[in-house]
Amino acid sequence: MKYLFTLLAFVVCTVASAQNVEFKSANFKDDKEGFKKAVAEIKLGDELFEVANQAVLDVKSPGTQYAQALTHYMKAQSFNPKNGELNFKIGVCHANSAFRETCISFLYEAHKLNPACNELMEYYYGIALQLDGKYSDAKKAFAKFKAESKLAEDYSKFINKHKNECTDAIKLESTPIRAWVDNASELNSSANEYGPAITTDGGEIILTSDRPNGHSRDLAGEYDDEIYSATLSGGKWSSPKPLKGGVNSDVDDVSSCMSYDGTKMLMHRVVDGQTDIFESTLRGAEWSVPEKMPFQISSKKANEVFAAYSADGWSIYFGRDNATRSNGFEIMYSSMQSKIQKNYMAAQMISTVNSKFNEGPIYITIDGETMYIASQGSGSMGGYDIFISENNNGAWSKPKNLGYPINTPYDDFFFSSTANGKFAYISSNRKGGKGGYDIYKVTFWGEPKEPVTTTEDYLLASIVNPITDNSIESSVTVKKKSFTVFKGKTIDALTKKPVESNIEITDNTTGKIIETFTTNSATGKFIITLASGKNYGIAVKADGYLFHSENFDIPKGSGDNLVNKVIELKNIKIGSKIALRNVFFDTGKSILRKESNTELDRLVKLMKDIPGLEVELSGHTDNTGSALLNEGLSQDRAAAVVTYLKSKGIAANRMTAKGYGSSRPIASNGSASGRQENRRTEFEITGN
Repeated sequence: MKYLFTLLAFVVCTVASAQNVEFKSANFKDDKEGFKKAVAEIKLGDELFEVANQAVLDVKSPGTQYAQALTHYMKAQSFNPKNGELNFKIGVCHANSAFRETCISFLYEAHKLNPACNELMEYYYGIALQLDGKYSDAKKAFAKFKAESKLAEDYSKFINKHKNECTDAIKLESTPIRAWVDNASELNSSANEYGPAITTDGGEIILTSDRPNGHSRDLAGEYDDEIYSATLSGGKWSSPKPLKGGVNSDVDDVSSCMSYDGTKMLMHRVVDGQTDIFESTLRGAEWSVPEKMPFQISSKKANEVFAAYSADGWSIYFGRDNATRSNGFEIMYSSMQSKIQKNYMAAQMISTVNSKFNEGPIYITIDGETMYIASQGSGSMGGYDIFISENNNGAWSKPKNLGYPINTPYDDFFFSSTANGKFAYISSNRKGGKGGYDIYKVTFWGEPKEPVTTTEDYLLASIVNPITDNSIESSVTVKKKSFTVFKGKTIDALTKKPVESNIEITDNTTGKIIETFTTNSATGKFIITLASGKNYGIAVKADGYLFHSENFDIPKGSGDNLVNKVIELKNIKIGSKIALRNVFFDTGKSILRKESNTELDRLVKLMKDIPGLEVELSGHTDNTGSALLNEGLSQDRAAAVVTYLKSKGIAANRMTAKGYGSSRPIASNGSASGRQENRRTEFEITGN
């Protein structure tokens, strides 16, 4: 009997707990004051809730309306947690927030308590099922909403969208692409982290977070967005720190994109209720106060978000909302007529990449061939998904879904890639995160290989998504890029302190200057990405120092290359010497090749800029062959350089030529690389 009583009591309690408790005074006779306060909170929440619902229906941002409504609803929820409609409204607020996973339990509870509590119940119940990965059940809920709800016609395009998302999700999850997606836990907190922008070598990252800061909370109890940075060391990210300088303010500051050399950043900021795009520049150790972009980009009649640099630096891509259309944010671009004057043309829409729903953050690869777009549009698994569009002769193709596990039923956006395309970082509020939006690292595997043994699958297992079938076909092809990242810093050779320097990158074959830039004044650091299949000359110049040159060849098709160089600059004083690494001769000959002209012309300029400079031009060889022949060859090569300089107007009495043969090695002749170092042309300052 005791067991039976206990069982019956359990059953009775279970049924009672599933009963819907209406907000009626008769149900709360013992706490009339608490009832009045709860009803008042619901009324306040409803005013905000309805405004937010209309914004979503119009494909507009609900702003903080849902978040503010939630603060009122949760006070009423603490008084009566068993009301179906209140649970529904709380679920809707969460479904339209960064913390979307939280909506599932509330919407499930609402559906259990009172499935008829609201005309939108079945619609949002379908969304909860979709987020929970129950795609077939979600499609049934959407179909029921369409058949029975009076609001079905108003939500028709959303119903079709969600049903298609469920169909696409089933297909995409059954054919995952070859990639790992892992939480970059060091960067994340219980707050939101998004807007990742990484340098081309993957060593530094900028991100946005609304984690607690020194500012006041807003009406929804949230902190404003600020921009942070972190550095990768030993395979782990440092703890994010607020950017130094004038970037962060007491309003929302959101990072969008860094320039490929890491010296500029596009961001957006809310000012006087309007969102505009700004640009900040890294000057020394600090980022400058952001400057609002010209009106062609940051207009007065619309909101602009999520900007990105084009590969050639001439254009800015961004999202703009359009008051005359119910498509939310659409992707636009504006191009400069002149980089010197920075005058932009009127913004143009890219019709091929826009959908009937919101488009989100944009990223364009360094070769300009691929655009990664976040979109809520056709082909999404739910929320924002990341899509790929290819540049075909200047026209962008219709975007294709990047695929699972990069995309999920949740919001997946903000793609930022390393130069070679092997790694990328995204933001997502998928299940299993630390809170709201988190930063995730994506590792692309590349093309599949023939399995050697049946255990190969285990070797490819991801800590997030173990793979058991390596014959899966990809929905899209992610192309690896063939680039070399040339990074480093310029320092004083004697003091080892950073030196702000000007660097020129030259294609030695054509003599054309590809890029010019200045190293960081506080750190001396620089970073640039170079295409394969070329021989490059790098010239480094700084006031009061001898210029420095480097030469290296990047074979066509090479990838995953990183050149990390500390360049030590020498003061212009008697005794300083430098090797001319971009002066070339054919083997065994002393005739200058035309590829040498760029390097020697820099020396000509130095001699003309400093009229009192006197130098010795010296030739050096390795120890291969006859010492006598080597000495003669080195003398002839030094004389050839002097002859060239004389032809450019440098007085003969300022120069001497000397061949040292193999008598002054700077590296071991025991290796091919050492012998190459020893074969050089140098100049030494003998008078100034």
